Amino acid sequence: MHLEPELIDRLAADLAAADYRVPAVRERLGAAADDARQRGVFAAATAVLDAAEAEAGADPLGTLIRLLLLGEPLRPERIDAALPELGAAGACALGVLAPSGDGLSIALSLSPVLASDAIADDPQHWWILSDLDDQLRRGPARSDHVMGVGGATRSLISQAPAQPVERSLDLGTGCGIVALHLALRGPVVATDISERALALARANARLNGLADWIEFRQGDLFAPVAGDRFDLILSNPPFVITPREPGAAVYEYRDGGRTGDELAADVVRAAPEHLRTGGTALCLANWESPWGENGLERVRGWIEDAADRLGDESLAAWVIERDRVLPVQYAETWARDGGARPGDPAFDALVASWLRDFAARRVVSIGLGAIRIRRLAAAPAAGGPLIHLEQATGAFAPERLGTLLESAFDAGIAAAAKTGADALDAHWLLDPAVVEEREHVPGQEAPSSIVLRTDRPIARRVAADPLLAAAVGACDGDLTLGQIADALATLLEVDASAAREALIAGARELAWFGMLQPID
Repeated sequence: MHLEPELIDRLAADLAAADYRVPAVRERLGAAADDARQRGVFAAATAVLDAAEAEAGADPLGTLIRLLLLGEPLRPERIDAALPELGAAGACALGVLAPSGDGLSIALSLSPVLASDAIADDPQHWWILSDLDDQLRRGPARSDHVMGVGGATRSLISQAPAQPVERSLDLGTGCGIVALHLALRGPVVATDISERALALARANARLNGLADWIEFRQGDLFAPVAGDRFDLILSNPPFVITPREPGAAVYEYRDGGRTGDELAADVVRAAPEHLRTGGTALCLANWESPWGENGLERVRGWIEDAADRLGDESLAAWVIERDRVLPVQYAETWARDGGARPGDPAFDALVASWLRDFAARRVVSIGLGAIRIRRLAAAPAAGGPLIHLEQATGAFAPERLGTLLESAFDAGIAAAAKTGADALDAHWLLDPAVVEEREHVPGQEAPSSIVLRTDRPIARRVAADPLLAAAVGACDGDLTLGQIADALATLLEVDASAAREALIAGARELAWFGMLQPID
């Protein structure tokens, strides 16, 4: 596949002139019809466009919605009017359109995308070329299918650190949307094993005016960047655990060709070697929990393997499990993703194949989440890599998530690196988003429960005793933690040494939650 740069430039000019962007599309269709369209139900959107055209005639935006978002075949002369620079012939030459009956219909998805990024004040408007999704394709995907912008990709982008960097890597770029966001931070190298994916990613970089910021390389995982180091690595790799049975459906965008969760393990073990000191890698992953084991502990082993390769340097890692599903739930999800539906013999065969694969390794659940790794100049005070594992299913902060997660990561590392004496000598600052909830039984002076609550970066509720709650309230940066502990020990009539130990542990835990941070 070769998408001619000159034709891409003409297409960009036409899309801009028609205001083919998410807000304009939603305004034209109305919220109800647009929501239905995104669910794959097009009748309401068609009715809205029919009514508008009956009153005022066709216009470029309406034509592009019909053609590109609803999948309607249209006559070439109508397409020429909507794409005056590119024309129907140019769209066919790009492979965006193909003959269909008496007209032309969409052959590649060309969607407007609105995506938030913590590094930018305003949401980003992109146009993204990819293969057709299930709603427009109406059948199974091709094995080298290039996916558009899905929920996992949006999640990765939203969690990305927000600071500018000298050089970043998008590992497994797919349609290139992550590389576009990385280009907001500085120069990017984007890799993929799929030649088709790279062709579409190059086109999307050109279409959105960022081709000069992104270098594309083909190859498996880190092979195309052997010997290179980066300040930031983002990866939404093909981590889906897929049966290796002969004849099983394989899709390049989701299947990394390894058994079980080994693709995710390979990414985690190798990524730190490609980080500059102080650099961060963030990837999405799935991990298995075999019978009698915890999948999060499996991930710990991958990170420890990575740390062993670094010599004198070490790692800090934060692993967040957002969900844990049963094998049958996992199988159903990915059988549907390939286009099969319940009641279809192919669906049952796919689910059965997944269940046999999990049973062979005695897998009882699969974890879904994100792995964030920082390359450190030296090992933490405790020695070895610093690894924080947790299940956190609360809602993500709706704004500045990447910045908030990175701040909590910094605070967690700083808190864990302190000895007990250092933690007591430090001044700590409470995040302003933290609120305290107390539950009282009528007639009782003391609360029956105290909860510290925050909605950023991840919504959490943390049970606290009176000592911790009082200490957190005093963390305004004025007193050291040791001074706070001693004062409260006297006030609450508890052992001073025990109060200090309890508050050291509590402060370290709350730092990972984004509630507290050492500020000296």
